[in-house]
Amino acid sequence: MPTGVAIRDVREQLFDAAERVLLRDGPSALTSRAVTAEAGCAKGVLHRHFADFDDFLAEFVLDRVDRLDPQAAALRERAGAGTVTGNLADALTALFGSVAVAIVPLVTFRDELRARLRRTWPAGVPVLTEACTMIASYLEAERALGRIKPEADIDALAPTLIGAAHLLFADRDSTPPQDGAVRRTVDTVVAGVVREPPR
Repeated sequence: MPTGVAIRDVREQLFDAAERVLLRDGPSALTSRAVTAEAGCAKGVLHRHFADFDDFLAEFVLDRVDRLDPQAAALRERAGAGTVTGNLADALTALFGSVAVAIVPLVTFRDELRARLRRTWPAGVPVLTEACTMIASYLEAERALGRIKPEADIDALAPTLIGAAHLLFADRDSTPPQDGAVRRTVDTVVAGVVREPPR
């Protein structure tokens, strides 16, 4: 890109480029050079907007976590409609069919990135802990409507669902799990607390 040409929404352009590299080539391929090449801009562009590459990556991860907010709101709105198992399976498929599953190894592999994220995110992998909050909020809404038993341990169910779904989606070299596999996993986890026939 020629010098002096303004890039509109440069942060978003760089974040989108990082997501494409991460999904296509994995966390080990995610370098500042790979991101700027994917974005079609000079390497210096990234360093003008971020203190260093780990600063960029921390902002990228938090930006992708923020994108869960609309998904969380949409899932809460589904409470009382469809089936609990179906709603959860759809939400987990959307979550782990996105960049979320690739962010986990990225955070795991980069010590400095984890240290940066700890400054604003004190525990857990941000995308997974936010996903747990999303699932727990939905389960609480369903419990309030009577479709989840009052004694259900939502604090245990939400991370169990996230962990089980992550294991289904975590293998980058194979095709994503079929809908039926996700639904069977969800049904197994929530079978004892759902007050509706499976559909």
